[in-house]
Amino acid sequence: MSLMRLQSAVEQAAAFLRQELQRRRWTGRMPGVDQVARELGVSRKTTEAALKRLESEGLLEGQGPRRRRRIVTPAIGSSPALRIAILLHAAPDRKVSYMIELLHELVEAGHAARFAEKSMQDLGMDVRRIARFVQQTEADAWLVMAGSREVLEWFEAQPLPAFALFGRFRGLSIAAAGLDKRPACAAATQALIGLGHQRIILLCRRPLRLPEPSNMAKGFLDMMAHHGIPTGDYNLPDWEETTEGLLRCLEALFRVTPPTAIISDEVPFFMAVLQFLGRRRLRVPEDFSLISTDDDPAFSFCMPPVAHIAWDAQPLLRRIVRWAANLSSHRRDLRQFASEAHFIRGGTIGPPA
Repeated sequence: MSLMRLQSAVEQAAAFLRQELQRRRWTGRMPGVDQVARELGVSRKTTEAALKRLESEGLLEGQGPRRRRRIVTPAIGSSPALRIAILLHAAPDRKVSYMIELLHELVEAGHAARFAEKSMQDLGMDVRRIARFVQQTEADAWLVMAGSREVLEWFEAQPLPAFALFGRFRGLSIAAAGLDKRPACAAATQALIGLGHQRIILLCRRPLRLPEPSNMAKGFLDMMAHHGIPTGDYNLPDWEETTEGLLRCLEALFRVTPPTAIISDEVPFFMAVLQFLGRRRLRVPEDFSLISTDDDPAFSFCMPPVAHIAWDAQPLLRRIVRWAANLSSHRRDLRQFASEAHFIRGGTIGPPA
């Protein structure tokens, strides 16, 4: 059964105004907020939020308090819609809620956005195979989700516009948006150490470990070092990113010196670890402490509440939509943006057994 997505009042108002702008109903400057609100039959607050959304898409440009917004003509009608291909890290990422929302917002903004037929994982994380696939795919621009340093360096060298969502983009001349999880991961590690844990594992994908630890991983390692706890491959293990590979990694970790706590990157890995612990009859948090580096709607039904790192996807999505609007208006846009993340202590951590 397909799921019906109900639009909010702000989304409906923005969609109507977007359509009227594309029909060139108004030119030069938009009518005032009060006039637009009366025409739409909605509140001033809803109208203002809808107009701000169109600003983020590049269709309108604010002129300051009490001044009417300027209509950005190149972004309406005369600018071609972009064919945007989204290169996912792994195929299951197409089911992630914020990726579905991103696809919807890009299409709503008038672009022909789609998920690429293959993910980087499908292509073996091989830069040469990824390069061939990209060159054989018809697209005006690419959105790369959680790309490795090598993959993003290849995109940086191409004339084809690209946007890095997460991944190892810092220091590259490429438009990007990501999360600053370093302080949150350090806070999560501090909470575990404060409870008496020393055998702590950060379980994350390869691009977050190599060629050097990511900012999030550095937050973990720095906090361990701050407390004099030595770290190595045991704490940041290498593993094959498959179901079987994750199971082999966990079995190896528990074979000789079992950890007492795991910080798990991404919700699917968190759930796999939780199931693994259940099979070993280890209770969370009585016998083992577990933290997720992401939030998930399912966590709202968990008791005790899941300890996790929380962040808001909306600023990232708005940044991507604005990038697409700038591209369609032939404006160079290589700005990089990082959104904040916060550690939520939850109830899945406790003293080591």
